[in-house]
Amino acid sequence: MQSTVLIVDDEKNTREGLRLALEEVYDVYTAANADEAFNLFEVESFDIILTDLRMAGQSGMTVIDRAMGLPNQPICIMMTAYGDVDTAVEAMRRGAFDFHTKPINIEKLEFVIKRALQSRRIEKENEVLHQRLDKRYQFSEIVGNSQAILAVLDRVKLVAPTKATVLLEGQTGTGKELIAQSIHQNSDRARKPFVAVHCAALATNLLESELFGHEKGAFTGASERRIGRFESSDGGTLFLDEIGEIDASTQVKLLRFLETRSFERLGSSKAIKVDIRLVCATNRNLADMVQRGEFREDLYYRLNVICIRLPALSNRVEDIPLLLKH
Repeated sequence: MQSTVLIVDDEKNTREGLRLALEEVYDVYTAANADEAFNLFEVESFDIILTDLRMAGQSGMTVIDRAMGLPNQPICIMMTAYGDVDTAVEAMRRGAFDFHTKPINIEKLEFVIKRALQSRRIEKENEVLHQRLDKRYQFSEIVGNSQAILAVLDRVKLVAPTKATVLLEGQTGTGKELIAQSIHQNSDRARKPFVAVHCAALATNLLESELFGHEKGAFTGASERRIGRFESSDGGTLFLDEIGEIDASTQVKLLRFLETRSFERLGSSKAIKVDIRLVCATNRNLADMVQRGEFREDLYYRLNVICIRLPALSNRVEDIPLLLKH
């Protein structure tokens, strides 16, 4: 299918000359002024518009303005016998793809049209690819269209297919668990368990048992064997929220797991190997905690393989109305 070109110029010789030069390759329409062009806008969709700047009645700038508001936005190229830098800049600001001074160099114009159409074709192909990616990746629970949150989702798309440990940093309420779930849902582990542990909500003496489980009689009150979260998330993703709150003993055991991919239940010396993706989150600055001796440096680097920083709501002001409706 041929691309459509509209030539808008009040000089008949220019209109006809351009039409003759282009009609072998393109489906060419002509208009003697802006009003004729606007009438054609109602009945035809154009890929390229070549418009003169100065015409009787409304100017070529008006043609560009109207064209930029069309549903299928055409590529506009401005032509004028009165070329100057300021006019060219203004035309580009309004949406023109290029600016040509008369007399028109046909060879150069043909090259520019081909380049413009190729650029538009690539844009459309990229848009289709993005749509396919959006269908492939599931972000139904993530609300927002701000550049800040879209950048996070782009990062999730890159990270999700890998096996890498991920550290999520961000203030309380920025959606760290939702992002962790998105990483899981868009990975090859999506059909396996997603298990979340909120480390700050558990007392130190309970956290190890919660994570690693225990054998009967491991401590007072351990009346039966308990399967921990590492074991119950085998094959899937384990999300450890507020990782900065875990005590030194648990830090050592977590480090050992990351080194060996195995752990021992409390009260047992038998190593249990599991295949899990570990995603951790914190609202604290772990690097500062390392400097103060509050968090193991070797564990920090094991956890911080890939870091995703979630923007504060103050950096997502445009998303607030959407979040309120959700």
